[in-house]
Amino acid sequence: MATTAAPPALGGRLPAAATERRRRSPGRWFSELGWRHVVGVVAVVYAAFPLVYVLSASLSENGTLTGSNTLFADVSTANYAQLGATMFWTWTVNTIVVAVATSVGTVLMGAAAAYAFSRFRFTGRRAGLTSLLVLQMFPQMLAFVAIFLLLLGLGDVVPALGLDSKVALVAVYLGGALGVNTFLMYGFFNTVPRELDEAAKLDGATHAQIYWTIILRLVAPILAVVALLSFISTFGEFIVARVVLSSESRWTLAVGLYGWVSSLREANWGLFTAGAVISALPVLALFLYLQKYIVGGLTAGSVKG
Repeated sequence: MATTAAPPALGGRLPAAATERRRRSPGRWFSELGWRHVVGVVAVVYAAFPLVYVLSASLSENGTLTGSNTLFADVSTANYAQLGATMFWTWTVNTIVVAVATSVGTVLMGAAAAYAFSRFRFTGRRAGLTSLLVLQMFPQMLAFVAIFLLLLGLGDVVPALGLDSKVALVAVYLGGALGVNTFLMYGFFNTVPRELDEAAKLDGATHAQIYWTIILRLVAPILAVVALLSFISTFGEFIVARVVLSSESRWTLAVGLYGWVSSLREANWGLFTAGAVISALPVLALFLYLQKYIVGGLTAGSVKG
């Protein structure tokens, strides 16, 4: 029994998408879409090459960056093994402690300030917001001389807040990050409907209960973004940490790694690159864990101020 062939789709004509693909010439495809792929590939190569070069240098036994222009000419874990004979892991613990303490403190202080500016109306509110904005125009590094003199005098009264103290370093970081993070959270807090506060008040909730049990849960994306940004900036900060910390056992990674390459004749780039690769892992892990909050946390607060 003979079988009949199925009729062509759309009355013998190919679908519109297939027809369009046939009509589209290579030149037209490149002008409309292909050039975007080329730009993307160039951007990825441009961004990835320094990382690959540092990884190659960390696996080389030469200990220099200019000894070989061939990537992964020799692969050895000698530089990573030598890190155990240094104070690298002590610096790593110091850096993580300072970064985590700064991140937690920044989130708590910034969220409390942003909640107050967003929900309450009080004398000096607008002036306070303006002052915070103006203060952020000046980089924190411009004040390192004043910070040094302040901690020098404060250490005579409260040694824990003087020079060569990680507590003092965290306090300096918290003071410098309060303004910009308050503004970042302030816009996000304004997106939370006030009707939620009013409904909770009718149920007998206090301001503290509303803040801790309702508001903070709704603004979790911006809290994660602020914590991530604070952790990254603190993790790699050098100038203030170098001014405040003088003992080698209390150095952070940025200060310690710089000490290995500060002398041009005795620079050990092998150890430096190996330490740089390892020190990037905590930041990378935190970024991957919090990446789902980043886009929403950075953009949601920009629609309502």
